Amino acid sequence: MKRNFLLIFLITLIGVIYIARLFQLQIIRGSKPSLNHSATIKIEYDYPERGYIYDRHGKLLVANQLSYDVMIIPKEVEPLDTLEFCSLLKIDKDDFIKRFEKANNYARWLPSVFLKQLAKEDYAYLQEKLSKYKGFYVQKRIIRNYPKKSAANVVGYISEVNEYVAKNSDYYEQGELIGNLGVEKQYENVLRGIKGKKGSNEIT
Repeated sequence: MKRNFLLIFLITLIGVIYIARLFQLQIIRGSKPSLNHSATIKIEYDYPERGYIYDRHGKLLVANQLSYDVMIIPKEVEPLDTLEFCSLLKIDKDDFIKRFEKANNYARWLPSVFLKQLAKEDYAYLQEKLSKYKGFYVQKRIIRNYPKKSAANVVGYISEVNEYVAKNSDYYEQGELIGNLGVEKQYENVLRGIKGKKGSNEIT
């Protein structure tokens, strides 16, 4: 009788431990993805064209123009010929190191701006060679163009999102543009549009 009771007790105890372990793995840990898990998800954004601004007579005050930014995902960068890469971007080695460290300190697994607003001719040349440099890619972006140089105090301006804003925002990433002052700030949620996502969500 005692042996049967002990056997039942041991089987029950093992079952409870097994269920508790499954609950921990599937429910508790499963609901809180780790940073390493997030690190494997690569997201590239498709930026919308920022809204135009007109005066009350319908005259265009603020328009857009296409720009090209060199983006970096530090975790994906492999050993490279730094001098050759710097030559392509027209920066020196010290500048390269500072930019890389800034991106690496922000987040190793997230994309951020390495070099902004390439000239169109530089973009065409760089695009041919960029496949050699893992962890870098070119992101098309819309920046502001001002057909008229008046009413700057009313229109306001846009500037880069800083690290603090990026880390505390569900929308902005570091290096993106946000309205500051005037109409640009007041109507930021309308003017910025809705950015799409593209690229790979592969988990390794």
